[in-house]
Amino acid sequence: MAKEGQSGNPAVAEVEAPVIGPGHTYASVTDKISSIVLTRKTPRAWWIGFTITFLLTMLLLYSIGNLLVRGVGLWGVNVPVGWGFDIINFVWWIGIGHAGTLISAILLLLRQEWRTSINRFAEAMTLFAVANAALYPLMHMGRPWLAYWLLPYPNTMGTWPQPRSPLVWDVFAVSTYALVSFLFWFIGLIPDLATLRDRAKNRFVKIVYGILAMGWRGSAIHWQRYETAYLLLAGLATPLVVSVHTVVSFDFSIGIIPGWHATIFPPYFVAGAIYAGFAMVLTLTIPIRSYYGLEDFITMRHVDNMGKILLATGLIVAYGYMMETFMAWYSGSKYEQYMILNRMQGPYKTLYWALIVCNVVVPQLLWSQRVRRNLIALWIISLVVGVGMWLERFIIVVVSLHRDFLPSAWGMYRPTAWDWSTYIGTLGFFLALLFLFIRFLPMISIFEMRTLVPHPAGKARH
Repeated sequence: MAKEGQSGNPAVAEVEAPVIGPGHTYASVTDKISSIVLTRKTPRAWWIGFTITFLLTMLLLYSIGNLLVRGVGLWGVNVPVGWGFDIINFVWWIGIGHAGTLISAILLLLRQEWRTSINRFAEAMTLFAVANAALYPLMHMGRPWLAYWLLPYPNTMGTWPQPRSPLVWDVFAVSTYALVSFLFWFIGLIPDLATLRDRAKNRFVKIVYGILAMGWRGSAIHWQRYETAYLLLAGLATPLVVSVHTVVSFDFSIGIIPGWHATIFPPYFVAGAIYAGFAMVLTLTIPIRSYYGLEDFITMRHVDNMGKILLATGLIVAYGYMMETFMAWYSGSKYEQYMILNRMQGPYKTLYWALIVCNVVVPQLLWSQRVRRNLIALWIISLVVGVGMWLERFIIVVVSLHRDFLPSAWGMYRPTAWDWSTYIGTLGFFLALLFLFIRFLPMISIFEMRTLVPHPAGKARH
């Protein structure tokens, strides 16, 4: 990774030039990105957006408080649908975070330089999504104050944690994912925090960024250790992209419920997570890019590439849907066959066909480059995919449970106002954290963008 003060090949600079808009120098890149945090006046739209999302966060806290006092009977869960919005939203939020790790770690190892403009934003989105996801298993426990039972602490009776429980697997998978993602995100921020420290005028702000920069001075030994740590964490985070949502899929696939007990679930869930994650990245990036005038950094090339990845993962998800239907028929199991027919023709059929339209039909428009480069069309498609992936989780959880093996145990699931208030509150919490991130930290990596500034042919970098 090239840095300021490191010589480079001008021919490479010419190849890299399309990654960032023309007419930029090291100083202009630093000024434009850091000014959003340090010097530019906080826009009125930011205050309005943060106020709304803060109020929604208060709604989340109010909903959780009521849940702790009155119990999970507030929710719509029943017999036989013992899992409802809690697990649906847990899986959805975990999936949202996967795009950040993919963009940051895997594309870094593959040396895809176009990731530079969006990796910082996607990494932050990962952390905020995981924070929301972690709330749901705790609330679903019924007695969240005993959550420490899931931790491997010494206990006399040796009765917990239960290593055969998927809930325990989730705890280890999600906590590991959150820790590695945070370290990866924070270490990547250190050079930029030092830049903000050096450019800040306010003494208090300078001290805060100075503490967070951890004594960074940009020396050769600092860069060497930075690169080593960043690369090691990228290598550690890469298998987490696959392993975390694989473990989440085991929550379902180890059960005997028709529609869950399937070996295709691990890759199916991983592809769906990346699909939902990239849809969320596009949903948030496109308006932020336009509002803050970041067209020179997040170019149409970035938007086009994200559209291609959205299409590719959408095709994998569509293949998963086809295999589910095929295996239900090929297995000869009347329970599996009934499950598919119940999805298509049962009481939740409207949601199932809406899911197919959102996740399979609409994304086919992305075959056209004209659509991928049309910001409004791409934003609408990404929003539709986000809704479709939520519906997929609803179908997997609810439709597989509401028709038990015994017709006498059949029942319907209807989310209550408390289910919706908790979910809407998590959306507000996610966006509130995002607003704070945009305001106080550089949403685009300054030092990585400087490595992509084109230099005049025949002149080396100094």
